[in-house]
Amino acid sequence: MKKEENKNATEMEEMTDDVEFEEVNEEGEVDTKTTIKKLRIKVKELEAEKREYLLGWQRAQADYANLKKEHIGDMANRTRLANKNLVEDLIPVLDSYYMARNNAEAWNKVDSGWRSGIEYIFNHFLSVLEKIGLSSFGEVGEKFNPIIHENIEIVSTEDSSKNDIIESILAKGYKMGDTIIRPARVKVFHSA
Repeated sequence: MKKEENKNATEMEEMTDDVEFEEVNEEGEVDTKTTIKKLRIKVKELEAEKREYLLGWQRAQADYANLKKEHIGDMANRTRLANKNLVEDLIPVLDSYYMARNNAEAWNKVDSGWRSGIEYIFNHFLSVLEKIGLSSFGEVGEKFNPIIHENIEIVSTEDSSKNDIIESILAKGYKMGDTIIRPARVKVFHSA
């Protein structure tokens, strides 16, 4: 028991070595009021230091969370850009397929089994592109919209109700989300 008390006393002395808390008066007695006052000051200093460390830690945590969000956003933007670039490279392949299929005479001369196999492969190809967000637009009969349509040719008409209506699609338009990859290339009715 005596050993334990000595150990505790030694630990207390080590903890208080850097600051003298006890004030001794002229009679050699400890002045408790002054000692308590010094201890309170030290506690306030330590509490302020603790608050400073806590605020620093919290700022570091917030900075890390913001950095993580920024990194995730950057990665998403890079993925979108890579997908957009890939789609831009693949659009001529889509156009070639539609040109071949729209040549009805040549398309119908091909063996029907081969033709259905090509259509199956193409539909699979389209579904992969749709998974990354590609969609096509531009239909005959729609009202011409210069934001999403590119007018290649004007077709004269006597019917004023057809004015600015799409007569035919020369090449489909494509978009990813709200981003237009390519406007639809169209012929538009215009009344004289």
